[in-house]
Amino acid sequence: MGRRRYSLEFKVSAVRLVTEQRYSVPQAAQNLGVDPCSLRAWVRKFANQEAVVSADGQDAAQAELRRLREEVKRLTMERDILKKATAFFAKESP
Repeated sequence: MGRRRYSLEFKVSAVRLVTEQRYSVPQAAQNLGVDPCSLRAWVRKFANQEAVVSADGQDAAQAELRRLREEVKRLTMERDILKKATAFFAKESP
């Protein structure tokens, strides 16, 4: 029997069963059909991470919004620098 691969959303949902709904690791693992050792590893990995994608995707949307705002700030600053450079070189040209 080969190794099964689980999606990130499945792993996060499994961790939430343990952390938020107070299922025991063996009980949650049995209900989900996964190995308890795998579930314990997921709990250690995902329990305290803020960047974990929630089931409805709000955390991912917030991260994307934050990234886009930083990019807009950087691009605005670059544009202003280029405007000043253009004005400076336009004055020096004969």
